[in-house]
Amino acid sequence: MSKEHFKGIAKGEDLLVVKNLVKYFPIRGGLLSREVASVKAVQGVSFTLKRGETLGLVGESGCGKSTLGRAITRLIEPTSGEVYLGGVDILSLSPNRLREQRREMQFIFQDPYASLNPRMTVGSIIEEPLKIHSLYTGRKEKRKRVYELLDLVGLRKESVNSYPHEFSGGQRQRIGIARSLAVNPSLIICDEPVSALDVSIQAQIINLLEDLQEQLNLTYLFISHDLRVVEHISDRVAVMYLGKLMEVADSKTIYKNPKHPYTVALLSAVPLPDPAHKKHRILLKGDVASPLTPPPGCVFHTRCQMNIINDCKTIVPPLRQINGPQHFTACHLAEQVHL
Repeated sequence: MSKEHFKGIAKGEDLLVVKNLVKYFPIRGGLLSREVASVKAVQGVSFTLKRGETLGLVGESGCGKSTLGRAITRLIEPTSGEVYLGGVDILSLSPNRLREQRREMQFIFQDPYASLNPRMTVGSIIEEPLKIHSLYTGRKEKRKRVYELLDLVGLRKESVNSYPHEFSGGQRQRIGIARSLAVNPSLIICDEPVSALDVSIQAQIINLLEDLQEQLNLTYLFISHDLRVVEHISDRVAVMYLGKLMEVADSKTIYKNPKHPYTVALLSAVPLPDPAHKKHRILLKGDVASPLTPPPGCVFHTRCQMNIINDCKTIVPPLRQINGPQHFTACHLAEQVHL
């Protein structure tokens, strides 16, 4: 499908559609290395993402957020499910077609120290996607594009001949952002892009991402464990626990009127800017269950602060609409949940 097709998808139309996506990692043992168990990292996740929108994906470490992002782009192969980007079935593409399609979906990685090759100059790092996708074949054209990208992310063009170790963490993340923008993608998956940075630098990078989205009509899947960060950048928020979506709603609704006990517990841990205003902190009991053997029924029921019922232990709650057309929650007791 041509680049023009993707650019023709209007703001507000579905760009990414994920249906029942599953990713299990096999565990092998014995003399014949047979599969003896599996880590259930992503368990039947479904959602849509509209052109020009930011969906924040939040949850504790190890809940499957990054695995989901990588499975969508086939950096790791999903076990089953469907992924459509601009109407293209990503999971059915041949290796060559998938390579072409990757122009439309780029990553910004968590660690700006590890995600840049220390042996390559900044210019070479940003030029690399142009070479891979055979864009701007002339040397002058490539260099001009690199200068444009550096200016776009707030770095001087003299940076092209420098190496990553000469830059601060925030500057390195700007280089990573420039690299992701080089091929004019439609979708950018931001995998914890500010978690390794100081708080003051985090704000700068978030503001940069918002400005770039406005300028270039970008669509973000923004993965983070920090609800403060997600609140500022996201149009909608999806809360994930042990490989499943617990709640999905627009940003204002999920912060003011959450309808899943897990969302309420996460929000109770967000520090308030004014220490004089105290709020009730919910301490979840026990540890996150193992994805090797997730609990039956609702996967959260072993830690839930509500007075659970028998259905919680035996019946998997579907992600159902509640409280408006854009609010969905997977909880048998959603009507009783209050912040």
